[in-house]
Amino acid sequence: MEQKNRYFGKEETFVLALSTVVLGLIVGASSLFLSLFLDLIERIFLKFKETALEPSSIGISPLHRLLSVLISGIIVALVWYVLRNRFKSIIGVKRAVNGDSMPFLATIIDVLTQIFYVGSGGSIGRELAPREAGAAIAQQWQKLIQKWHLTVLSKEDYQLLIAAAAGAGFAGVYIAPLAGSFFCLEILLKKITPRAISVSLVMSVIATLVGSIAKGFGPYYLVKDNNFSFIFLLIILCIAPICGILGAFFHKSVSLAEKKQTKNWHILWQLPLAALATGLIATFFPQIMGNGRALAQMAMNTSTQGLSYMMLLLFGAVAKVTLTLFTIRSGTAGGTLTPSISIGAVTGVLLGSILFFIWPSIPIWQCAVVGAVTFLAAAQQAPLMALFMLIEISHLGYSAFLPLGLGVALSIGVSRVILK
Repeated sequence: MEQKNRYFGKEETFVLALSTVVLGLIVGASSLFLSLFLDLIERIFLKFKETALEPSSIGISPLHRLLSVLISGIIVALVWYVLRNRFKSIIGVKRAVNGDSMPFLATIIDVLTQIFYVGSGGSIGRELAPREAGAAIAQQWQKLIQKWHLTVLSKEDYQLLIAAAAGAGFAGVYIAPLAGSFFCLEILLKKITPRAISVSLVMSVIATLVGSIAKGFGPYYLVKDNNFSFIFLLIILCIAPICGILGAFFHKSVSLAEKKQTKNWHILWQLPLAALATGLIATFFPQIMGNGRALAQMAMNTSTQGLSYMMLLLFGAVAKVTLTLFTIRSGTAGGTLTPSISIGAVTGVLLGSILFFIWPSIPIWQCAVVGAVTFLAAAQQAPLMALFMLIEISHLGYSAFLPLGLGVALSIGVSRVILK
């Protein structure tokens, strides 16, 4: 009997390892497709190719930007109304990890609709789509395992595969394997074990390699290459707690918006209204469109402390918070990771500009990065994911670990006092 149990234990491990590799390849391919689909939508609606150097569409007329997001808002409102009220309801990733079955076709339509809206200018994050796609693919793979009678994986292993696939989808889009792995461990599984680390990290690495076929390994955000100095730790003490407080309130606001999200026929007018508001602001401030990449890059590019520029950044952050919450409340599905980064980056710049009068040589771009990572950690309640995401997508050097690590620790500590 002992030998038989040992045999089945080895078989289960083999199937889990096989599943990790297969899902890494398939989920990576789905992330690659979603990246290309986003590029296609941006070319059609906004007439540009998004890059780190050109993260927003500034080459078209203001009216063009308005019509782009407004027309797409009307289209996605119709799609989501039909999807949610005429077919099976959409199951989120967290519910899927807990065992609920995701309707595959409806989920894929939902995923493509999310990317479509972000690509045409909607003010929402795009990282939820690849995570949902990864989780749905993992569930279909599990059905094949059961159909082929390969072995019976435990409930914990099934949960691990779904969570790891969701994290791998995220990793394949942003080319950030560590962030994808920590998303799985911190946000979905909420536990760190050798088995979970092995599966999630390997799957995220494979998905990243596949996803990079189209995007390459270039940075998502462009930052300067000078090192973080030891004295910069003093700046951390000023920025991190404030971003922790603001991030915690943003976390609460997003939760409330999701709780009260429109799901009935009111989506047919509320979502286009949110799109109209986004388009009107985009007529004179195009950085407000999309997932927040342009606004974050604008903050990280800051080289002046002029009052007018600071007021413009402040307006951008307030508008991003308002539009993102309004967009979620009106019925849009999407993420808040990159919007959080943009809001945090602007907050870091504004606080850094105040500290500039005390320390004139302060690197403002580093304040933006600190604000981004500490706000993100508090907003997502995932310190390791936030830390490694900013380091990976900005290609930061080793000198960033100590100040950003300290900042994340302070931010998450302050935020959890507020969120109790």
